[in-house]
Amino acid sequence: MASEQEVRARLQRAGQEHLLRFCAELAPRPRAALLAELALLEPEALREHCQRAAAACARDPGPPPDLGARLRPLPPECVGSASRSDPDARRRWEDEGFRQIAQNKVAVLLLAGGQGTRLGVTYPKGMYCVGLPSQKTLYQLQAERIRRVEQLASKRHGTRCTVPWYIMTSEFTLGPTAEFFKKHNFFHLDPANVVMFEQRMLPAVTFDGQAILERKDKVAMAPDGNGGLYCALSDHQVLEDMACRGVAFVHVYCVDNILVRLADPLFIGFCVLQGADCGAKVVEKAYPEEPVGVVCQVDGVPQVVEYSEISPETAQLRAPDGSLLYGAGNICNHFFTRDFLHAVIREFEPLLKPHVAIKKVPYMDEEGNLVKPLKPNGVKMEKFVFDVFPFAKNFVAFEVLREEEFSPLKNADPADRDSPSTARRALLAQHYRWALQAGARFLDTHGALLPTSPGLPGSEDPPAICEISPLVSYSGEGLEEYLQGREFPSPLILDEAQALLLQES
Repeated sequence: MASEQEVRARLQRAGQEHLLRFCAELAPRPRAALLAELALLEPEALREHCQRAAAACARDPGPPPDLGARLRPLPPECVGSASRSDPDARRRWEDEGFRQIAQNKVAVLLLAGGQGTRLGVTYPKGMYCVGLPSQKTLYQLQAERIRRVEQLASKRHGTRCTVPWYIMTSEFTLGPTAEFFKKHNFFHLDPANVVMFEQRMLPAVTFDGQAILERKDKVAMAPDGNGGLYCALSDHQVLEDMACRGVAFVHVYCVDNILVRLADPLFIGFCVLQGADCGAKVVEKAYPEEPVGVVCQVDGVPQVVEYSEISPETAQLRAPDGSLLYGAGNICNHFFTRDFLHAVIREFEPLLKPHVAIKKVPYMDEEGNLVKPLKPNGVKMEKFVFDVFPFAKNFVAFEVLREEEFSPLKNADPADRDSPSTARRALLAQHYRWALQAGARFLDTHGALLPTSPGLPGSEDPPAICEISPLVSYSGEGLEEYLQGREFPSPLILDEAQALLLQES
C-alpha cells in the first residue's frame, strides 16, 4: 500500500493536497482507507479532470449560436420503424434477429450504475418494484425477457442458445446488485452468463477546481456517466469475454425503462441487415418542448442533441407530413457491433468530451464539519453512451411506439411523469391491450362485460388489471391459445402456471 508521503507527493503534483488535511486526525483504519482511495487517482489525470471541470463550469451553458443552421433530420434511408415499415420488411428483420440470437451472436448490456435516489430509495434502481400484482422488480422483468427470447429463438431454429447479460454497475450498485441476484437465484439464468463489471468513479469538484471531501476519510466520488461504459469495457476485458462467446452484436439499454425489450429481434435484425455498426431506438417526441434528447445530424454526422440546446423555433419545425422535423427522441436503447466497440476503445474514447452536471455535494468545511449545501456547489463530469454516435460508419435509427417500448422510472410518486405509477400503468395497459388483441374479454365486479376498445389515455388505468409474465409472452405473441374467446374477472395474472391451467382446460 502507498505511504502517506507517497500519496501526498502525488496529490501535490495534481494540485489537490488539501484532500489529506484531516489525515492526521484519523484512526489507522479510516486513514488506510483514505490513502488507498487516493492512491488510485493518477496525478496527471486528476489534475486534468479538476481543471476541466472548473473550465467547463465557467463556460456559457447556452447552446452554440449557429447550431440550428447545422442541424438536419436523419436521412429516411437510415431510419426503420416497428409500426410504419411494411409487414414483409418487419418479418425479414425479425427473422434475421432470431437467426443471430439462435447462433449465440447477440448479447445484452445493462447500464445500471445509478442508485434510486430520486425515487427516495438508497438501493439500485433495478431492485425497485413499481407495485405490479406480481411484485416483480425491474431486474426480474428483464431477466425473464432474456429467458423468453432465448426460448423463442431456440424453438424457431431447433437449437439451444444463450443471450449473455452484461451488467455495468458502479461502486454504489455492484455489491447490492450481486447480492440481489444471488438471493433470487439469478432469476433462473445461468450465473456464468450474467457478467457484472464496475465503471470508474470520478471526484466531484468545486467550481474553482478543488476535489471535494465528503468525509474526513472519503473523497466525494460519482460514476463517470453511462458513457463510462467504454473505459469499463476495457478495464474489465469485457469485449474479450464477448469474443470468446462468439458475440458479434450488443444491445445496450438503461435500467429504468420498464417496457424495454432485451435483445429485441426486430431491432437486432434491422440493424444487421442494414449493415449498421451503431443504431438507436427512438420514439416520437410527445410535444416540441419535451425534455428528451433528439437523434439527428449535426454537420452531416449522427448525434444526440440535448433538448436544452435546441431553440424553441427549431423544436417547432414540422416535416411535410406534419410530424416534428426533429422528433426522434433518444431513449438510451442502442445497438453496437463488437467491432465498433473495439474501435471506440482503441481510437475514439479519448476524444469524448465530458458533460457538466452541477450538483449539491455534501462536503467537509475547514473545521471538519459536514455541510449539506442548500444550493449547487459542485461539478460532476460525466460522459454519455451516445457520445460515440459521430464515429459510426453506418448509423441507423429505429422508431418504436412509446406505449409499447418506453416508460422510464425516474421520479418518486406523486410526480405526474416517469414515476412508479406511470411505469406500472404503462405495463398493465400494454398487457391489457395484448389480452384484448388475443381475444380475451374482461368482466367488471358485477360480471358484466367491459368495453373491448384497447385505446386508453396515458393517464388512465386500464378497465381491468392484467399482468402477463414475460415467460409467457415477450411482445404479445402466442397469447391466443390461452385467452381466445375466454372471459376473465379482474385481476388476471397470466404466469407460467396459469397459462398451463388455461392450456389444459
